[in-house]
Amino acid sequence: MRWYGKALGFLAGWLLLRHPAGGVLGALIGHVFDAELWRGGRKNPYAVLELSESATNAEIDSAYQKLLLQYESDRLSNLAKDLREQAAKRVKEIRWAYQEIQNQRGKQ
Repeated sequence: MRWYGKALGFLAGWLLLRHPAGGVLGALIGHVFDAELWRGGRKNPYAVLELSESATNAEIDSAYQKLLLQYESDRLSNLAKDLREQAAKRVKEIRWAYQEIQNQRGKQ
């Protein structure tokens, strides 16, 4: 997860309002930008697959396969339960992104 929006927001809020409460307000605003909540909670599917929007279909397929292998449940079976759950969430996110890109490109 990104952190620099929170840190910069905290610093800017504290300096602008000259009060610790300003830092907290700035950190909250930074969190909104770090988590991309201003997009309505929807992530950019290309960013999930770590690609640019100009990626070719072959690059998309390759990135999808590479990321799925990275989070494959068989490889992560020796990890703690919470880490396996995080990996399962990441796999769902990767599959969603791939399907979203396929839907977008199929409509063009």
